[in-house]
Amino acid sequence: MLLPALLLPLLLLAQKPRVHHGGRTVHTRSNHNYNVIRINRAKARIVCPVFEDSGYPYHGLGIKLGDPFAFTYKFYASKHFSFGVDFGQSASGLYSRYYREVFNEYTEPDTLGPGQSVGYLTHTVKTDWVAEARMLYHMKVEKISPGLQVYVGLGWEVRSLSLQYNYFLNDGPLENKIETFDASRFTYGIQGTIGIEYSYFRLPVSAFMELDVYNDLLKDPGYRKVQGGVGIRYIF
Repeated sequence: MLLPALLLPLLLLAQKPRVHHGGRTVHTRSNHNYNVIRINRAKARIVCPVFEDSGYPYHGLGIKLGDPFAFTYKFYASKHFSFGVDFGQSASGLYSRYYREVFNEYTEPDTLGPGQSVGYLTHTVKTDWVAEARMLYHMKVEKISPGLQVYVGLGWEVRSLSLQYNYFLNDGPLENKIETFDASRFTYGIQGTIGIEYSYFRLPVSAFMELDVYNDLLKDPGYRKVQGGVGIRYIF
């Protein structure tokens, strides 16, 4: 990519008038039929896609904003196949209703005394780590825009959650207490992905946007959640 930019000044210099001293020969533009090519200054900075077919494999490091907010690594094995890994924190606010619903999983009736009952009050998310790994298949869509790809994939998601619940302990008709307990939740499941990636920049970066569907297989089989985000990676 740098070679044309380096050669361009040399080509322009080669077209300057040349004068041989001593009065023998003077070369000017009027002596020759020159085809003058005017190049826009912006075009002089060569713009081309990052992913050239002859350059694989590539690596990509970057950040993903969304659910989850994560550091992202991608290994581009070939022009069609890649392997991606993300690690970060879930957008916990999107799961607030779900965390409230699973409160009853941590309050076993057999631990309560006669006449006692509990009721959810609030919860606080301490940590909500998410790790994702997936295989992806890429397809170029150059007819829509140079440097644009679409991809689909299948992967695995692991989630580790730490919560603090505040709840009412009803101990008879005249005595209510506010109690607190901590709960941890580890689960995993399968993930499907569809996304687009764009890499027609002057810098070696790619921008992406993707949508995921997560299906829990351990703690709450059948539970599904739509996730996704946008991000950027440095390609090397």
